[in-house]
Amino acid sequence: MQRAERVSDAFGLVFVLVLVTYVLASLLDNRGWTSVILTVATSATSVVALTSSHARAPLVRAAVVLSTLTVLLAALGAATDNHDWLNLATLIQVSLLALAMGAVLRRVVMAPEVGSRTILGALSVYAVLGILFTFLYGVIERVQGGPFFEGHPDPTGSDFLFFSYTTLTTTGYGNLVPGGQPGRLISGFEMMAGQIFLVTLVAGLVSLWRPGEAIRRRRERRTGDEPAADTPSS
Repeated sequence: MQRAERVSDAFGLVFVLVLVTYVLASLLDNRGWTSVILTVATSATSVVALTSSHARAPLVRAAVVLSTLTVLLAALGAATDNHDWLNLATLIQVSLLALAMGAVLRRVVMAPEVGSRTILGALSVYAVLGILFTFLYGVIERVQGGPFFEGHPDPTGSDFLFFSYTTLTTTGYGNLVPGGQPGRLISGFEMMAGQIFLVTLVAGLVSLWRPGEAIRRRRERRTGDEPAADTPSS
């Protein structure tokens, strides 16, 4: 049971998959057959995150079914050059990713003790915030009349991703600036969410983390379980 528990809390793998998704989204356009690759990476992240968060089996099975459906929709959109299928697949996948990160956050907050896996889970949620806001910026750009960025009429997906993470981390290079509302309003919320998340949750978890505590407890259990040495009879 202890080994199964360690495998279940595989937040290190979740964090790696989030980074892989970020790299692929930065290098590949979310169109054509490259969108299928991005959908597969996001699907794997969502399913592994739900599994690592001790989500119920029906929910994990539903996530697998929905992830498979999004891959098929992305492939159908690439084959027919119909963006509606890809838009539907992206909407389902982003919703599934948000649900999975909510499960990870719940697992992190309710963890009985703070360890490296707990901190990696919190960092995974923090990193996914940038991806979720990227999707939101793309939706705003399609809905509003003018361009999303000032002086940048034709932004790509990597532009939105770069802007989202510079906003989340409050880096603010200034090369991409929202041209109006609601882009400025949402980017302000992302700044606050990024800072509050780091200052409250991540910093709090790091302050409670005792790296050598688990090793010390295992040694104490092994020492306590050893049979006492036989005393010589008089």
